[in-house]
Amino acid sequence: MKNKIRVLRAMREITQEELAGALGVTRQTIIAIEKGKYDPSLPLALRIARFFQLPVEKIFLAEESETPAS
Repeated sequence: MKNKIRVLRAMREITQEELAGALGVTRQTIIAIEKGKYDPSLPLALRIARFFQLPVEKIFLAEESETPAS
């Protein structure tokens, strides 16, 4: 899942460490989410959305499946 967390962090001029502290996760979790290597749980996605004061769908972008649905 793609996301805009890195861009949103840059706009607010906050570090990964600061965001992690505000969300109650580790910096490594933020790194993994930003790189698309880890999809956050629904509760964490909601905390991220609340932190940035945006709807979840404005932060996280579902990737289209490469195989067509039958």
